[in-house]
Amino acid sequence: MPFARAAYWGQGGLSDRDGRNQGRLRRGFWRKAARVAARLPFAEHLLAAYYCAFDRATPAHVKAALVGALAYFVLPFDFMPDVLPFLGFTDDAAVLLTALRMVAGHLRPEHRDAARAALERVKEQS
Repeated sequence: MPFARAAYWGQGGLSDRDGRNQGRLRRGFWRKAARVAARLPFAEHLLAAYYCAFDRATPAHVKAALVGALAYFVLPFDFMPDVLPFLGFTDDAAVLLTALRMVAGHLRPEHRDAARAALERVKEQS
């Protein structure tokens, strides 16, 4: 994969608890993305946000905004349950797109390239 700059959240001093939380977020993200990404219209944005959030070069304040949006996507409870047809992911999309607008200058072409490649792999597996 051409994008190899992904790192752990809190790169300088990662505590055991932070590492467990980050691992939980990453696992939960990929499990849910594998289940639903192929049919989400904002899947490429979601995956680009993931790669930007875990890029070593991304500033901490940008990571915080993106990790918050990704956590909202992963959490099983939210404002509008994801099982509702047509409406279930609208709140997830709104949170993600708001975060992306806040940090748009930090999304680089390699984040988007990695997102496209990951989306293709997810679609092939489903």
